Amino acid sequence: MNSAISSGSRRGPRRVVVGCLVTVAVVTAPGTAYAAENLPPRQPLVQDLQTGTKPCATGEQKAYVGAPPTLSAVLHDPEDDNQPAEANLVKGEFEAWWTDADGVEQRRTYTTNETLSGTRRLWRMPEDIPANTVISWHVRANDGTAVSAWSSEGAGSVCEFVYDDTSPDKPVVTSTDYPEEQIQDGVGVYGSFTMDSPSDDVVEYRYSFIGGPQLTARPDELGGPVTIRHLPLRSGPDYLSVRAIDRAGRSSTTTTYWFRIKSGRAPVAHWTLGDAAGSATAAAEAGPAARAGSGVAFGASAPRGTSLASVADLDGSSHGFLTPDAPAVDIRKTFAVSAWARPAQTDQNMTVASQDAGDSAGFDLGLRTRDDGPVWSFAVGGTRITGGAPETGEWAHLLGLYDAETGQAQLYVNGHEVGTRAEATPAEATGAFQMGRIRKGDGYRDRWHGALGDVRAYDRVVVPAEVTELAHRKPTLLGHWSLENASDGVSPEQSGGTPLTLGPGASIHRGPDGSCLPELDPDCPVVPYALVGDGHLQLDGESGYATTGTAVVDTTDSFTVGVVVRLADSEPDRPMTVLSQAGEHTDAFKVRYDPSVHAWQLVMPQRDEAGAPETVVSQIEAADGGEGTGHRLAVVYDDATDQVKLYLDGNTNADATASLPNGWPSSGALQIGRAKVGDGWGEYLRGDVDELQAYAGALRDRDVIGLGWGTDPCLC
Repeated sequence: MNSAISSGSRRGPRRVVVGCLVTVAVVTAPGTAYAAENLPPRQPLVQDLQTGTKPCATGEQKAYVGAPPTLSAVLHDPEDDNQPAEANLVKGEFEAWWTDADGVEQRRTYTTNETLSGTRRLWRMPEDIPANTVISWHVRANDGTAVSAWSSEGAGSVCEFVYDDTSPDKPVVTSTDYPEEQIQDGVGVYGSFTMDSPSDDVVEYRYSFIGGPQLTARPDELGGPVTIRHLPLRSGPDYLSVRAIDRAGRSSTTTTYWFRIKSGRAPVAHWTLGDAAGSATAAAEAGPAARAGSGVAFGASAPRGTSLASVADLDGSSHGFLTPDAPAVDIRKTFAVSAWARPAQTDQNMTVASQDAGDSAGFDLGLRTRDDGPVWSFAVGGTRITGGAPETGEWAHLLGLYDAETGQAQLYVNGHEVGTRAEATPAEATGAFQMGRIRKGDGYRDRWHGALGDVRAYDRVVVPAEVTELAHRKPTLLGHWSLENASDGVSPEQSGGTPLTLGPGASIHRGPDGSCLPELDPDCPVVPYALVGDGHLQLDGESGYATTGTAVVDTTDSFTVGVVVRLADSEPDRPMTVLSQAGEHTDAFKVRYDPSVHAWQLVMPQRDEAGAPETVVSQIEAADGGEGTGHRLAVVYDDATDQVKLYLDGNTNADATASLPNGWPSSGALQIGRAKVGDGWGEYLRGDVDELQAYAGALRDRDVIGLGWGTDPCLC
C-alpha cells in the first residue's frame, strides 16, 4: 500500500540498524525441525536497482522518465539460513522523497508482498508525483524478522529521477542544398539537412526519407541541432520526416520537410568512340575531344543491345591510346568512370581508363591478371578493388566509383557490384585523363588490347539504379510465334520470320469463333477457349511436336525463351519436355515437367556429350490436368553474370537459379514438345502450348513478367 508522510524535520533516508541475530525454529513436517540463526537480508546492490528500464543513477546521470516509473530491485535473503528454499521469503520496503514547491520534504513509502529470495520486486509510483522535480529513492529487504541496510547506505547510493510530463517541440528542418519545395541538383549529389528543436532537452532525432529506413542522429550537446548528409537515389519529390526525442524518451510531433530532386547530372566528360574510321580524334559528348594514337581504329562493332553504333579498337601497342590532354575529374573529390570494354586477350594487365597524378596514376580501371585467373579492377591511390571474370572477346560494362563522403572505392561489372568496397586515399596531384594506358614513372604501361566504347567520367555518385541502366543491353526479339493458326502444317512467326513446322500428332486448336453461344443455342457446339488469343498448339504426347528447323537462340551468349504450357494430365506418368534446342549429342537446354519431383525443370548439360554433367534448376508446381490458363515458363541465360534462371508465372527464386559459366554452342533447331533421348527423340509432351517468344539477350525480372500475354513486353 502507499502512504503519504509529510515531515519537514527529516532531511535524509532513515537508517535502520539490526544489532542482533534471532534464533528460530522452523517446523517443516511433523517431527522435523530446523534450528538456525536467522541472518538479516543482504543490502540491495545499486546495480540491481532500476528506475523503469533505466539503471539507478544520481546527480548529472539521474534518470529522466516520461511517465511515473516503476521502481524495482532484486532482493536477497542469505542462503545459509539453514532453511528450505521455499522458506527464504523476502519483501521490499521502498521509500521515495522530494522537496515540493513550498520547500517541504515529501515522502512516499511502499512495502511489497513476500516472494522468493533473488526475485525482482516492483513499486509502480503513484500518478500524483510532481513533474520536473528531482525525486530520490532507496529500498531495503525485510525477511519478516530482520531488515537489511538501505541501498543508499555505506558504499551504496541514492537513486534519483525526474518525471518529465512535457513533450519536446517539433523540430525545424533547413537545407541550403535542397531548399523546401524547390527542385535542386540532384540524384547522386549529397546534401545537408539541419534538424533543430526549440526544446533544450532533446537528445536525439529520429528521421527517415521516402522509402528509406528510420535512422537516429544525436546532437553534440543536449538540446543542440544536428546536421545530416543525404544522398538522393531517385529523382522526383522526396521528404524528410523527423521527430525530436527528449531525455525522458518523449517524442515531439512529426515535421515533414518536402523537397524535389533533379535527375542525375550528365557526365563531365563523355566519349562514345563511335567516330568515323580514320579519325585522329574522338569527339566528345561532354568535355574536350580526345587525341587518338595511330594504334586506334574507329568503326569496330559495338556491344549489341546498346545505343552505340560503333566503337574504337586499340591494338595494344604504344600508339593505342586516347587522351584529351587534360583532367576529366578531380580525383580528390567524388568521381566515377565507366566504359564498355571487350578484351582481345586476358593474359596481361591492361588499362581501360586512368588519370595521371604526377609520375603515377590517381586511379585506374581495367583488367589485372592473378594466379587464379584474370579479374576486373579499379584502383584509387593504393587501394585496389577486384572482381568479375573477364573473357576474351566478351563485352563487359565497367564502372569504378570513389565516394569522398564515405572515403570508399567500389567496382561494378555489368551493373552488379563486385569485390569488396574499401577505404581509399586519393593522390593530391591531378593530370591528364587516359584511355587505354596508365602512367608509371616516366612512361605509360599496361596498354589496352581490344575494343572500348562509351567512356564516361562523372563528378558525382552514380547510384545503383543508374549503374544498372548504363550496363543494360536491350534484348532483341528473334521470334514470336502466337500459334493462332497453321496452313499446310506450318504456323507463322508474327513478323514473317522462320515459321514453326508441325509434326504428326500436332495440331492447332481454335477457340470459339463467337458465331453462336452454347448456353443459348443447344445446337451450338461447345469449343474450349484457347490458352491465349484465338488458338494454341495441341500435342498428343506420342509423336506431336513443332520445330523451327534451325537454331533460334545462341546458347553461348545471353538469351531468353518464353512459352505458355498446360499439361493434359494432372499426374503424368513420365517426364515431358515443352522446349529444347539441341547440339550434336544432347540438348543445349530443355524445359520439362518431371512428375517424380512434381516440378518444372530447366536442364542444361555442361558439354555437348552424351551423359555429360547437367545443371538442373527447378520450380515446384503440380500439373494442371488440362484445366485453367496454364503456366508461363521462361528461361533466361545471362552470359554477363554467368547465371541461368527458370521463371514460372513471372517468378523465380534461389532454387530456380544456377551458375553456368560456359554456355556451349548448339546448332540444332528449336523444338516444342520433345527432347533428345539417346540417338533419337523422346519425352513427348501431352498438352497445350502457346505464345512462344525468343530473344537475343537476357530479359530483366520486370520484363519477364510481360511474357506470355499475347504481346511483346516493353523492354524500356
